[in-house]
Amino acid sequence: MSQDSAAPEAARKLSGRRRREVVAVLLFSGGPIFESSIPLSVFGIDRQDAGVPRYRLLVCGGEEGPLRTTGGLELTAPYGLEAIGRAGTVVVPAWRSITSPPPPEALDALRRAHEEGARIVGLCTGAFVLAAAGLLDGRPATTHWMYAPTLAKRYPSVHVDPRELFVDDGDVLTSAGTAAGIDLCLHIVRTDHGTEAAGALARRLVVPPRRSGGQERYLDRSLPEEIGSDPLAEVVSWALEHLHEQFDVETLAARAYMSRRTFDRRFRSLTGSAPLQWLITQRVLQAQRLLETSDYSVDEVAGRCGFRSPVALRGHFRRQLGSSPAAYRAAYRVRRPQNDSAPHAVVEAVVPAQATAQARRAAAAAGASGPAATSAAPPELGKPPSEAYATGHGRPSLPGQRSAP
Repeated sequence: MSQDSAAPEAARKLSGRRRREVVAVLLFSGGPIFESSIPLSVFGIDRQDAGVPRYRLLVCGGEEGPLRTTGGLELTAPYGLEAIGRAGTVVVPAWRSITSPPPPEALDALRRAHEEGARIVGLCTGAFVLAAAGLLDGRPATTHWMYAPTLAKRYPSVHVDPRELFVDDGDVLTSAGTAAGIDLCLHIVRTDHGTEAAGALARRLVVPPRRSGGQERYLDRSLPEEIGSDPLAEVVSWALEHLHEQFDVETLAARAYMSRRTFDRRFRSLTGSAPLQWLITQRVLQAQRLLETSDYSVDEVAGRCGFRSPVALRGHFRRQLGSSPAAYRAAYRVRRPQNDSAPHAVVEAVVPAQATAQARRAAAAAGASGPAATSAAPPELGKPPSEAYATGHGRPSLPGQRSAP
């Protein structure tokens, strides 16, 4: 469960020429088509018959067209940057390159929109455009976990959190990669029109109204591209190779011949994460792999991942993945039987209903009964079916989401 972000600055009053129901989507040449299509599908289709209030969509070209997207497709945006002046929400679904600067004209248009009270949204690499415009300075934000270190290094005033699916900081919102853009767009609909409208839209899109968990389950152990030639690379590599040993951040700082304070600062600038949080995440990931691929007990897994006790493993594992280690292993084995020769994959936090039924049948066949049979693979790892999705109104803090209070 993520914590709420600090309260954002007071929201600016929306300029008289802008309308809340108008959503402008800013497209650039070279952008990935999937991310670009997400806000078009959410805000551009009339679904009033399903109880979804209608938005007015303005697709705007952020530069001269035609816009070439992935696969060589060419798009012609019906509007230019001037149309952003009518929007109450401006969405940047993606940016073509995390290493190249966006067009100055587009950045100016985003700054004006924000100054006039518009809500600015960056999906996936769209966060780099918002950061280039200065709209993320001093704010919490997220992006695809693979690009989070680059965002943190290039824009050190941005508080990058690679764990979140999306971050709502009031008038500026960002999401993680690809499908997390759907999560954020649904959150916007929920904020504007309530839980029922967002739920109706989710049913039409055939996606969960709210996903549990963050990006931790998708992280891998590869080093960020930027750290490869840095002196800290050797220390990070050593840590990954010795996760089975009990060591702390002070140990890593000593290996880097730095004070703890200097090490913390250098590590965060290179990876976008505090070293302690990174180390805990890597230990949990290692435990996740052992639960998937071995028959070690939970106590043995804790020892082999450097946790001082099974209690410590269980606490960190539940915080990161929303499940106890035992429930995770049970759900994983239901999804991927031990005789399955396919490569091991990380299980989603939300286990389909059919997997639950399979778990119960498997437990019954093994002679299990009562609560043990029904807890083998709960619908949402460790939660009863009634809690699979929150149904309250308002803007609560959700797993995988950081919201402004």
